[in-house]
Amino acid sequence: MVEAMQRRASEGTSMKSFNSIIMKFPKIDESLRNCKTIFEQFDEDSNGTIEPEELKSCFQKMEMSFSEEEISDLFEACDINENMGMKFNEFIVLLCLVYLLKEDPTARHAKSKMGVPNLEATFEILVNAFVFLDKNRDGYVSKNEMVHAINETTTGERSSGRIAMKRFEEMDWDRNGMVTFKEFLFAFTRWIGIDDPEDEDDE
Repeated sequence: MVEAMQRRASEGTSMKSFNSIIMKFPKIDESLRNCKTIFEQFDEDSNGTIEPEELKSCFQKMEMSFSEEEISDLFEACDINENMGMKFNEFIVLLCLVYLLKEDPTARHAKSKMGVPNLEATFEILVNAFVFLDKNRDGYVSKNEMVHAINETTTGERSSGRIAMKRFEEMDWDRNGMVTFKEFLFAFTRWIGIDDPEDEDDE
């Protein structure tokens, strides 16, 4: 995933400021909520989570060429509560990672089969937003990069440092001082309000 982000970072980004990312929140929110129908299709037993077997069958239906091992890795990467069930916000992160990792024709075919027209454009905005924050293009966002990105937008406002630190802390789930694209996506689903109330207990 880090390598995929480094490749994308080398292409640059059209984002000019953190505010331009925030301006796109409503559009992203609407597009991601449209994924709910896909989620419900794959949640075959309608228990509100997607289990590993359901994920395998979902990839088969979309004719995506992932090996069993790749599917397991993706599932583990996105099952942040490690409860062997993927909730809706975790599923969105999974879809975005699939978009990032599979730039081949089979993936494009699968994306069109998902039936969510603006999904690719939405994921592209999210990738661009991460690349904008990742100033040194190493596939991670550091605290300094976050402060730098927010300061570019809010010149002269003393509060911008605090805002940057708060945003960074919200993203840095494992508290190691570096944010991966996956951590960024999880924070993003929270910022726009796609969240599971039960998750609050697990923080």
